[in-house]
Amino acid sequence: MDFDLTNEQKMIRDMSREFADKVIAPRAEEMEKTGEFPYDIMAKMGELGMMGIPFPEAYGGSGGDWVSLHLCIEELSRGDGAFGALLDVTTSVAGQELNVFGTEDQKRKWLIPIAKGVKVGAFALTEPDCGSDAAALKTTAILKNGEWILNGTKTFISFIALDNASLVMVAARTGEEVISTFIVPKGSPGLEIGERMDKMAMHAAWTSEIYFEDCQIPEENLLGDATRGFAQHLAVLETGRISIAAIAVGMAQACLDQALRYAKKRIAFDQPIFHFEAIQFKLADMAVAIELARNQYQKAAWLKDQGRNHTFEATVAKVFASEMAEKVASDALHIHGGYGYMNEYPISRYYKGAKLLQIVEGTSEVQRMVLGRILWKRG
Repeated sequence: MDFDLTNEQKMIRDMSREFADKVIAPRAEEMEKTGEFPYDIMAKMGELGMMGIPFPEAYGGSGGDWVSLHLCIEELSRGDGAFGALLDVTTSVAGQELNVFGTEDQKRKWLIPIAKGVKVGAFALTEPDCGSDAAALKTTAILKNGEWILNGTKTFISFIALDNASLVMVAARTGEEVISTFIVPKGSPGLEIGERMDKMAMHAAWTSEIYFEDCQIPEENLLGDATRGFAQHLAVLETGRISIAAIAVGMAQACLDQALRYAKKRIAFDQPIFHFEAIQFKLADMAVAIELARNQYQKAAWLKDQGRNHTFEATVAKVFASEMAEKVASDALHIHGGYGYMNEYPISRYYKGAKLLQIVEGTSEVQRMVLGRILWKRG
């Protein structure tokens, strides 16, 4: 068993780490306070090829692998989780769905700008009355006179409100028992984007509701098999689980880094608090949990690159890493004492952001249901 990264993977990891340290981290607090999305940072990510790492060069990508993408996601999330989320939504989910299920024309029109980092893709499955029970969605699409007419509401849609968002991948009911997927361009007649939602953290990762009122899109904007739209969504969300795990590892690593630095310089009882066993044990447990989560998401991404089934591994990575991140962030804040509760310390930002990872791309409870079904079949 070889756990070494390839030279290319190491290069992407190191490039992403340097980018996070020099470009993202210095502006992270400002972005959290203002909620402004840094288009200039995304443009630089596009220039470095980060947005299209796993896509073929013919469609604007780098021709890389999924391990490389997730190494990038981890490192960027050390600077700010919003950028890991950007790659999750745009690349792992929306971009991948286009790449796997799109026609040649659809990929050339919509995937290339996303892979080059010029445009952002969004993903719409969740509705106000159906979150975890995604199959109960109520948004409808009816084919009429060569156009699909969509009606319904989607919520918690990340990045669609950005100026450079180009499309949203929408799951809609085309029959009583049939769900299809559609490419809905931003600006389509009948598509309305609601106000940005006021979240407790990750403010640069804009989130909105979107409304379809007789929204009209061309007939050719149907994506993939009309009878398998829900399955297509679930297939790419499996990769999204790996991405959330990588974000969690990046955020947790940032917490450990902050806590370690603080423990070495904070003096109490005439010595750095690092020398107290209670602090050392917390730091050691944090490092162990992060390493285990990192190994698991990389294993899941590697299996995906090999074309092998990775449902179990991706689900394990998501549930373990997301819960690990909250615990590590809590322990890191505790090590900071009262200072950790102050917004001037980055640890408070990570602490507030970590909880989200147990909810998006399937809650921890849903992940355990998936694992339970797998275990039942192993019987």
